[in-house]
Amino acid sequence: MSDPTNPHIKERTTPQWALYQRENFWKQNEGTTPLFNTGKAKEKLSEGGWYYASSNAGMSNTHLANRQAFYRHRLIPNQLIDTNNRSTKTTIFNHSVSAPIGFAPIGINKIYNPAGEAAVSKVASELNLPYCLSTAGSTSIEKVASANGPGPRFFQLYMPHDDELTVSLLTRAWENGFDALILTTDTWQLGWRHDDVASSNYAFYRGFGADVGLSDPVFRRRCVADGIDPDVDVVAASTKWIDSVWHGRAWSWEKIPWLMETWRGISGGRPFVIKGIQSVGDARRCVELGVEGIVVSNHAGRQVDGAVASLDALERIAEAVGERIYVMFDSGALALGARFVFIGRLWIWGLSIQGEDGVRHVMKSLLADLDILMGVAGFNGVEDFNRDILESDPKNYTLMPQKNL
Repeated sequence: MSDPTNPHIKERTTPQWALYQRENFWKQNEGTTPLFNTGKAKEKLSEGGWYYASSNAGMSNTHLANRQAFYRHRLIPNQLIDTNNRSTKTTIFNHSVSAPIGFAPIGINKIYNPAGEAAVSKVASELNLPYCLSTAGSTSIEKVASANGPGPRFFQLYMPHDDELTVSLLTRAWENGFDALILTTDTWQLGWRHDDVASSNYAFYRGFGADVGLSDPVFRRRCVADGIDPDVDVVAASTKWIDSVWHGRAWSWEKIPWLMETWRGISGGRPFVIKGIQSVGDARRCVELGVEGIVVSNHAGRQVDGAVASLDALERIAEAVGERIYVMFDSGALALGARFVFIGRLWIWGLSIQGEDGVRHVMKSLLADLDILMGVAGFNGVEDFNRDILESDPKNYTLMPQKNL
């Protein structure tokens, strides 16, 4: 176990996350138990929450490919390395953060817990990890910012087909301390997700989860113009919001220069990121346009069934443009070219089970796991995670097809 009297704790530049393991082992002595088993968190979700968080496009083949890609790689530990003063810290867009891990943008958090995005952003700030708010959030931009306090935070944009509304969202985000913009490009509409369709599981059409829009002055004017009182007919307003934002209408590369210029004008030149990149060609186009960062992602297999595994895409993209743009990734892939990763479903399970405490538990557990891994495998810092520490075999380590994991 981690020794709380270890003199190296005072010398480390990041907390001894591994002590969280010791805290949980000690609980039985105090007559208590850990909040829940982080390996079986999904078992306690509501049916609707489980369907929405876990559902994938089509037959879940892309989701399976994502998992199989990870199983083709294995870490090579180093021995007799002095890791006593190891550090998990890194920087992202001039923010010094505790670890190369951020909270991915996930919408409608209130379907998992009434505390919603405010609870999640509060924990992110406590841990000094970046928080990213989704345009589809169920808590207003202003309330999330208040809960996040001094924490680094970014705004993920589903771009409306209404430029005035887009400018309003970006202005609110910047004025409330969200200092990087992440445009998601793989979700102009939802992929076909069988369980959600079969159970009519869509919170927005129940008048639930559209708080980012319902609190926007421009959108509220649009509602009034259509004869909708957003404070009374919440179902109609929420439906108009989500349909206005992205249902079934795509953008093209031609719109990106306008969005970049608009955001940089509002924010004084803060970073612009594109999320959903899966091809080398698209990554190169981002470099040519002057985009500061990309997130390699296939939306966790929720949009295009039968698509390339995002980890496989990352390797090719990092090799092609990794020296010219800040490459990020959905899930964990620091050794294959990503400089930063975003975590999503993990903290959703925690939020669903025990709200703010659940989010804190799963994220502290993840940080403890990372800290322990570095200690026992001989890694002293994030910079040690590179291609040299992996053994890969494309023929092995596959999984049998499993749906909705």
